[in-house]
Amino acid sequence: MSFRKIIILSLTFILLLTSTVFAKEATINEDNLNVRSGPGTDFDPIGRVDSGDEYEILEETDEWIKIQYDDSEGWVTKEFVTINQDESNEQTIEDEEKTNESSLSTVSIQQDGTHLRKEASPQSDIVAFTEKNEEFEVVSETENWLEISNDDVTGFVLRDYVENKGKRNTSLRGKTIVIDAGHGGRDVGAIGISDSYEKDITYLTARALENELTALGAEVVMTRLEDEFVPLESRSSLANVINTDAFLSIHYNSFPEVPTVSGIETFYYHDQYEPLARYVHDEIIRETDEADRGISHQDLYVTRQTFKPGVLLELGFISNKDSDELLHSTEYQKKMVTGIINGLQRYFAEIE
Repeated sequence: MSFRKIIILSLTFILLLTSTVFAKEATINEDNLNVRSGPGTDFDPIGRVDSGDEYEILEETDEWIKIQYDDSEGWVTKEFVTINQDESNEQTIEDEEKTNESSLSTVSIQQDGTHLRKEASPQSDIVAFTEKNEEFEVVSETENWLEISNDDVTGFVLRDYVENKGKRNTSLRGKTIVIDAGHGGRDVGAIGISDSYEKDITYLTARALENELTALGAEVVMTRLEDEFVPLESRSSLANVINTDAFLSIHYNSFPEVPTVSGIETFYYHDQYEPLARYVHDEIIRETDEADRGISHQDLYVTRQTFKPGVLLELGFISNKDSDELLHSTEYQKKMVTGIINGLQRYFAEIE
């Protein structure tokens, strides 16, 4: 093959490659705009550009763009620039976005209590709890998530929960959960920085948790139904005499000597119930993003004398001003409850 033919073929190949590249261009909106040697005002100016000038964009950061400037490269601030997307590139992007549209038309939920979330993320807010065999239309899809909708709600769900791939049951239907709202009556528990009583916040959390678990089909038993004093032995005995699947004792911490201390910790006594503590604790931390004080073995009466799977949750420090405010907010309480429920589901999936 002659040298000339090689050159022609090479040029043809390059043209084919470059024809599929869609560069962005920057239009300058300000006269005498500095072009700098790097992305920031700390870098030296290497020249200036004027309003109406157009340059190929080589690279972008949050606030700066690199342009092809004369025979070199330079950086200009995005503040005084309009970025022009090539029309053919825009069409390519539209085509790519269309691949997110689902090839599925409808799906059926596989487990009771499956979470429907606001966005395609496990950290996103839960917008609904769905029921087994409930059907939804599929709006769009990604590798791991489906956006689904019916007449009542729209949200995102993990594919695993709508495609039957032999996943273990994570339903709470029929599970008996004993919720122990710590303290009560004359036993106020810890006193918060705002003079709030621990007994009131534990009851707030316990009732919110009761409502959600009941909605998911669990059988919920409360150790106290109002602001009343209940001896510790009565709380444990209640869990022992019924067919308890999980015992959750709700508490809040206080350490006024160090008012900045914060975080969530979880205690268990019987070693075989460490997985319950771990799953519930991890999911609460995941939902709240609160400081993680870990799980540990502690000799506490209600967990020692409860011979069913049981843990004691210390869900925050009411001696900390910021924590105390958070714990009184409905949104934060919802996050904690969601974490507890997620942990219970993981625990039951593990043991069954």
